[in-house]
Amino acid sequence: MDSLQTIDGWGARTAAAGVTRAGGELGVHGPRDAELRWASVTKLLTGFAVLVAVKEGTVDLDEPAGPSGSTLRHLLAHASGLPPEEGPPLMPPGRRRIYSNAGIERAAELVAERAGMPFADYFRNAVVQPLGLAGALHSSPAWGYRGPLDDLLALARELLAPTLVAPETLAEATSVQFPGLAGVLPSWGRMEPNDWGLAFELRDGKSPHWTGSRNSPRTFGHFGAAGTFLWVDPDAGIACGVLTDREFGDWAKDAWPALSDAVLAEAQ
Repeated sequence: MDSLQTIDGWGARTAAAGVTRAGGELGVHGPRDAELRWASVTKLLTGFAVLVAVKEGTVDLDEPAGPSGSTLRHLLAHASGLPPEEGPPLMPPGRRRIYSNAGIERAAELVAERAGMPFADYFRNAVVQPLGLAGALHSSPAWGYRGPLDDLLALARELLAPTLVAPETLAEATSVQFPGLAGVLPSWGRMEPNDWGLAFELRDGKSPHWTGSRNSPRTFGHFGAAGTFLWVDPDAGIACGVLTDREFGDWAKDAWPALSDAVLAEAQ
């Protein structure tokens, strides 16, 4: 796909991008085997591992977890009231969408406790090995995965046509949890509402947004501070992922939506 070549002008030392359908790739540009930080795109893998744990009966989305009154569902949906990083709650659960690494880490701790093993081991057994990923979780389950573009595209295909969880489970995880909550989409500003699924950020009607104007409202995914993103557009039936070693900044606010629109125009 010619549109992917635009990443060469992003000023990164290393940048790789790919577009895929459930049945196979449409195009790749850049080194597909270079191991790079995923940053917060890690949350997609962690959220998916928690869904596997739900399927296995290891945890329940509506069991208590995190601060008083919060559940595992609240933690994954950034609705528990916890602050961005570890600390006391900023407000009761279900009041506002507060993007929280601490909440995702608490969710992973619950899975580890119930499974009787470190979360990194559960993560590897539940997601990394079944999907044939080459990378690994090196630190926080909120932002610590490192792996190549091939891993990102393998995850994308799983999210387009799930095999490790039921399609209805993924559909729930990519639908709005606790509708109507306002909050800040990091680096993009306050959104009313700031809709979120279970670890999956939802495009819906948000503007401005890191995906493109051609992306359908049903698009879901995540972006990371390492200049990384993955979006899945179920209406278009395609996903686009990018890994770079250039930290997120103002450059991405123009570059990412433009690339997304060019990819969708070329793919369709």
